[in-house]
Amino acid sequence: MGDISSKYGPAQFINRELSWLEFNQRVLEEALDPRNPLLERVKFFCITSSNLDEFFEVRVAGLKQQIESEIVERSIDGLTATEAFRAVTQRIRRMVDQQYECWQKQLRPALAKSGIRFLQYEELDEADRKWVEEYYRAQVRPVVTPLALDPAHPFPQLLNKSLNLIVRLEMLQGGQMLRHLAVVQVPRVLPRLVRLPRSDDRMDYMFLGHLLGHFLADLFPGTTILGYWSFRVTRNSELYIDEEETANLLKAVENELHNRRKGDAVRLEVEKDCPVDLRQALLGTLKLNEEDLYVIDGPLNPTRLMAIYEGDHSPELRDPPFVAPVAPALHDQTDLFAAIRERDLLLHHPYETFDTVVKFLEQAAADPKVLAIKQTLYRTGGDPRIIGALMNAVRNGKQVTAVVELRARFDEANNIQWARQLEEAGVHVVYGLVGYKIHAKVCLIVRRDEDAIRRYVHLATGNYNPTTARLYTDISLLTCRPSFGEDATNLFNLLTGIAQFQGTEKFLVAPFELRDRMLALIRHEAENARKGLPARIIAKMNALVDPGLIEALYDASQAGVNIDLIVRGICCLRPGLKGVSDNIAVRSVVDRFLEHSRIFYFENACQPRIFVGSADWMPRNFFRRIEVVFPIEDGNLRERIISEVLALPLQDNVKARLMRADGTYELTLPKRGQAQHRSQMEFVDRVLHGNSPIRGGARSKSKYPKVKLAPRPKALSS
Repeated sequence: MGDISSKYGPAQFINRELSWLEFNQRVLEEALDPRNPLLERVKFFCITSSNLDEFFEVRVAGLKQQIESEIVERSIDGLTATEAFRAVTQRIRRMVDQQYECWQKQLRPALAKSGIRFLQYEELDEADRKWVEEYYRAQVRPVVTPLALDPAHPFPQLLNKSLNLIVRLEMLQGGQMLRHLAVVQVPRVLPRLVRLPRSDDRMDYMFLGHLLGHFLADLFPGTTILGYWSFRVTRNSELYIDEEETANLLKAVENELHNRRKGDAVRLEVEKDCPVDLRQALLGTLKLNEEDLYVIDGPLNPTRLMAIYEGDHSPELRDPPFVAPVAPALHDQTDLFAAIRERDLLLHHPYETFDTVVKFLEQAAADPKVLAIKQTLYRTGGDPRIIGALMNAVRNGKQVTAVVELRARFDEANNIQWARQLEEAGVHVVYGLVGYKIHAKVCLIVRRDEDAIRRYVHLATGNYNPTTARLYTDISLLTCRPSFGEDATNLFNLLTGIAQFQGTEKFLVAPFELRDRMLALIRHEAENARKGLPARIIAKMNALVDPGLIEALYDASQAGVNIDLIVRGICCLRPGLKGVSDNIAVRSVVDRFLEHSRIFYFENACQPRIFVGSADWMPRNFFRRIEVVFPIEDGNLRERIISEVLALPLQDNVKARLMRADGTYELTLPKRGQAQHRSQMEFVDRVLHGNSPIRGGARSKSKYPKVKLAPRPKALSS
């Protein structure tokens, strides 16, 4: 990461973990916002919990490991691991309290008014009770295993994030009434929400844990059930693989996935009325402390509430439906290769359909003129069209290579499964470079055109995953520029062969040169500002952590560069510090779609340079991953990114939040008489009701004028 210069101390940096928690707070605020449709609020409520689960599995687990190690050091923000853990724990408790207050006082009552209820057994009528008992007998009882806790039955190895019941019961033994404890694991193979049969549109549910709890006497015959309480254990889920010592990466990842289920416990959640002695017993068994305990007033695994969001019911409780259209530049084009030969094509997902990228692959697989396909795959979701196109290409006699990243966090098992399918179909599957995750998004297609063999390249900020492409905002570029084709060829040779990095003409590639090139671009803007030339930086990304780049941005701010940072998640830079970052504003947009594109704009004395790619400004992206950032060279496409993709988020005064110097965020609101600007919905409106001024390289008439870059908003002080 490089040395931290003496002029910037811990006070100039925000703790990474606390910054991430502020991002999750912004997600929770969407659940709290009554302006959002009810089921969308439930969705954000669920995402908040899912995010926290992963945070405990990886980040909190990492902090606990640091505390247990013999190394004591401070992070860039000045905190030791112990200090960071305490601060994180305090922040999470406030967030969890607010989250479940939202559930109990806002979401659950509002859902009930809308005909979506969560019922206890005591609230059921006779017909429902009969149905529930039949459901228990037929579906639940056969897959449940009651587990006694005594010297002959040790505490079971509970699965990560599984829901369990701790049961207190008593039984007559040897003339004495003796108390016992038992554990019942709520089966994962069944829906956590059991929908009761209704002849109308009402949606009544029982939580599976509550349903199971009512029938515990059946599982423990001859006993008296004194009580039962739900609890859940979260475990360390990071993979630990020594690539230098393993001969088979695929097998090593499989083994570690098995071990993940048994990782050290890092959090215990119990429902609020669980007796104190049982809480302490569980903590002791799991080797956890009081600070690892979270008492929950509501469902212990809220992510399962997504079940009520799924399906085609209750459209009035959702955002209006949106189906992304084909990009205007491709409306009359059936031959994608011909369209790409005519001009570079820029696609803005999810506002323009990702099906274009899928069809690019499918056409390549079927086209007799295509000779070879090479593609990186990080998270595909095992989409049958992506995987099927590669398999079909092999059947059609093409040379097909897939560079698969097995260690895409929490997608490892899926990636192993479809990687094997590709291998069985004849695709040459490569698992990348030792020591580096393959995070670049690149597809290279070699085609014998009428005039020459030509290389067609797809580059992107997001994964080859049609499902997430409907939910994430990303940029795709389709080009056949020879220099891009040569860089892509050299990249794949590096990933699949034995070679040293030889440099590239257009691509900026991590871990070899990306960070140095970004630093040079920032410093160039600072130098222009000192010369009195126009200087501005706009950087849109998911996370800003790298200390060296933060320092360079501070230096540029002091040189007079106006800097706008659109950072969805973690931001360790403090804006608005007097004499340090006065010229830096940081904003975060949290809305219907997940902001995911990485775009970097440098004014360059009125000759803007724009780069797009897969990398955030984090040490892991710069040093531990293969990343590709690429320039936008077509003038029309540069103008589109400036006047649309960047300008609209900078105008957002509905879903954008400005960061204060203390690391908290303030929702931007339109001033009196000022029009509302919700950038994501303006993107939707543009593609549905009027072409934007510049589309995919082609100019077109539009009811929307080009948007000028907004003046830099004044940074918020603490």
